Amino acid sequence: MLTSVVSYRDRGPWGSAAYRGNCSGYLIRDLLQHFRPASFLEIFAGGGTGRDVARDLGYAGSVHLDLNPAWGGWNALTDEIPEGPEFTFLHPPYHSIIPYSGVEWGDEPHPDDLSRCQSYAEFLAKLDVVHAKVFSSLRRGGRMAVLVGDVRRNGELFSLQRDLSWFGRPEALIIKLQHNTASSRRNYRGRFIAIEHETVLVFRKDDWWLVPVRSVTTRDFDLRQSRRPTWRDLVQAALGDLGGEASLAQLYDSLSGTAHAARNPHWREKIRQTLQLCDEFEPVTGPRGHWRLVNRQRFAGQQPFSAADDADPARLWPGR
Repeated sequence: MLTSVVSYRDRGPWGSAAYRGNCSGYLIRDLLQHFRPASFLEIFAGGGTGRDVARDLGYAGSVHLDLNPAWGGWNALTDEIPEGPEFTFLHPPYHSIIPYSGVEWGDEPHPDDLSRCQSYAEFLAKLDVVHAKVFSSLRRGGRMAVLVGDVRRNGELFSLQRDLSWFGRPEALIIKLQHNTASSRRNYRGRFIAIEHETVLVFRKDDWWLVPVRSVTTRDFDLRQSRRPTWRDLVQAALGDLGGEASLAQLYDSLSGTAHAARNPHWREKIRQTLQLCDEFEPVTGPRGHWRLVNRQRFAGQQPFSAADDADPARLWPGR
């Protein structure tokens, strides 16, 4: 029975084990047996796992496409999808983690190879084009299943399942545990939580014309101009930004332009009251009117992240 968490200790007898980035054929088998579609299309066919699973399950007319010339050189960005399927499975590259053209196949990089995108933003934009095209090709009632993973670059987490656009009605989110991963064999010295899972997103097409689309946007949220934080939050942030210790004059200067100060004519008194009532602040012995964060020493001596701590490929992912 397919559940929201799946774990496969081996990849099974399907496809080429030597082709990098293969997923377990048991996942594709379980998805097909659960949804039982009349037709099956696979994008990013790679090592042939999906084709072999489809044959075992009797999908004689299944279609499997890939940019690799061994699969006919089908271009997901420019070529038309050959037929409208009821179920499509996609396992795209995870940006530049595994470069395919010029390494896994071919003599040089292909300009439309998603694993050769120069930035994370470019990769997401091209992947959205592919997903929109695939979803548009589905029959009504059809489903698109996408297997993606999260990646860390220089201490920053890039979550594909969060950042890619969602086309259609989300029907299932499945956590697929990974085994024998490179991250599980590394020692991050407690700095990171090792990534040992991937995510399967299943979207259903309910209407021929209307497609709900969800896209993520990223923006900076300045606490100083928001009404949501409390005075305690603001004073804590100001002290932290000033190095953990500051005079009242410095705090007044730091917080004078906040939305809270603009609404309260007695904001200076409010700052002093907050310092006196909250346990995380304490007066400094000696200079009058100086305050500090309590237990700030707990963070003393921590070193910033270094690229040497992450043994992933060295190329960084520019932010979206």
